[in-house]
Amino acid sequence: MSGTTWVYIMLGIYIIYCFYWGLKGYFTEKTAAGYAVAGRSIPFIAFLMAATAASFSGWTFIGHPGLIWRDGLAYAFASFYVLTIPITGTFFSKRTWLLGKRYGFITPGDMYAYYFNNELVRWLVVVTAFLYAMFYSAVQLMASAALFHVIAGVPVTFGAIFMAFIVWFYVVTGGLKASTWVGVIQFVLLVGGIILLGYYVITSDAIGGWAAFSQKANALDAKLLKVPRLINFGLGGASGESAWTAVMVLTYMFALMGIQCSPAFTMWTFGIKNPKPLAWQQAFMSTFVVGFALFFFTAFQGMGAKILEVGGYAALQGVNQATVVPTLMKEFLPPFVLGLVFMGAIAAIHSTAAPYIGTGGSILLRDVYWRYIKKQEAGHAEQIWVNRILATVVTIAALAVGLTSKAALVILGALATSFGFVMYVLLLGVIWGFRFPSVGAALGVLAGMISVFLTYYVWKYPLSMHCAFWGTFIGLVVAYICRGIGIKDNEETARRQADIRQWLDSVDAPSENGLKWRGIMKVVVPVWYFFAIGPACMLGNSAFSFAGFPSLWSWQITWWILGIIMMWALCFKAEMSTTTETQIERAEKETNIVVKEA
Repeated sequence: MSGTTWVYIMLGIYIIYCFYWGLKGYFTEKTAAGYAVAGRSIPFIAFLMAATAASFSGWTFIGHPGLIWRDGLAYAFASFYVLTIPITGTFFSKRTWLLGKRYGFITPGDMYAYYFNNELVRWLVVVTAFLYAMFYSAVQLMASAALFHVIAGVPVTFGAIFMAFIVWFYVVTGGLKASTWVGVIQFVLLVGGIILLGYYVITSDAIGGWAAFSQKANALDAKLLKVPRLINFGLGGASGESAWTAVMVLTYMFALMGIQCSPAFTMWTFGIKNPKPLAWQQAFMSTFVVGFALFFFTAFQGMGAKILEVGGYAALQGVNQATVVPTLMKEFLPPFVLGLVFMGAIAAIHSTAAPYIGTGGSILLRDVYWRYIKKQEAGHAEQIWVNRILATVVTIAALAVGLTSKAALVILGALATSFGFVMYVLLLGVIWGFRFPSVGAALGVLAGMISVFLTYYVWKYPLSMHCAFWGTFIGLVVAYICRGIGIKDNEETARRQADIRQWLDSVDAPSENGLKWRGIMKVVVPVWYFFAIGPACMLGNSAFSFAGFPSLWSWQITWWILGIIMMWALCFKAEMSTTTETQIERAEKETNIVVKEA
């Protein structure tokens, strides 16, 4: 059978699986909390795999190798997001779960508005969640449509609508639990697809295996094998030079740290049965498993495509970053494997679109409809159906943006994770007690969002620093200025914050050994950032090489391995992501319905 036939067969099997979980959720989820946060019952293995798949979108599958092809190994530092995405979860997720369990929070707006006693904060989170869901999902849906067009010849508009329908169906029928269980198979397809494509590229007759690949990779233009400089002091780099300076690499990683502090991921954290999967998701599934796929096999794809292009391979002439991976798939995969890898790409795309569409609808339902329109009086059935309608609205909005506003899509898709990183302002206050007033929190987030927009759209990356850095930096500055000029919180706000601080410090106090490790990690983590993806990453241009890898690639692999050790130490030894049965029991027994579950 042809590759296209296998594509349709695999797609059919995938649709059946997705629809099964959607319909199962439709007939079993009868409460608003059951639909929105899976009744706080997402099991260990489901969260482990689905949360990892959701962290790495269709951009990882298609765009990441495409930019390695375009910009070389300086961009390949982006593979470190297998570590910088979950490190956000290491900082915040366990304590977020404990608070959600004890106080009955359903949405991140519940948690932030309660802690800061400020409804403006809730509305800023709602706006962030809606924009993030709409534009990030638009990027995913259009990526799936473009892939469907290249591989199977399906018109882009029809492909976008069809792919949107699949993800819409299982999200609106089954809720968060359906998205999670579909995410399990999506994880397997995503990682497997990346590895398969990289393997077939490097072992193809056109490349000739590892020895030939290594020789040709080391002979590529030097600009593809080096970080160009530390920083650009203007608004652009030298002509023909890569934009990936050492500071851009570092601050771009900050943007991707915004994924696991986005409103969608906070809701997912509320939905897990207990925090035990967190450490394994962060240190093993993301950092090690996905890291193995990215540091080797996406680089095989991107660098392999560049070698073939330079060598005059006909099919690679005239490609762009969006078509490199589809072209490699058509050229080098046997028919059956093409079907598998195609589904890996679609799974990567849907694994991100689904939770953002679902949680976007849930946040609009809970924080707008239930709280303000119905004055907290709507019943479960009404809430579930309104939630479905709002998720449908998010899906239609994402589809409309993707099909009609491609210029805006590029801009706003790039802004999405940066807006997520601005949530650090709120999380640092709630989870770790950074002291700035409620007014400072609200104005800081607002100033951060404006700064993200300005430093992307008006002044493109000043000092070659990503807009995510500028947004969160300005946000924290504004928050602390409010404190510095003497703005005080009222007694009720101070009481709430003191209660949360006292409870978190009592329930999540580290052991003596954990405290010692936390002191060590306060030094180790900044040092790792400085050398692995910070200013000192330029040393990798000529530091050392092994096994035929170019020097910069060898540097990246070395610091990835050290990063795995660092994440293990953070999650387990420093007890940042581990919980005891006593901690879980306290959160459950001391449940204080401050924010009443619907």
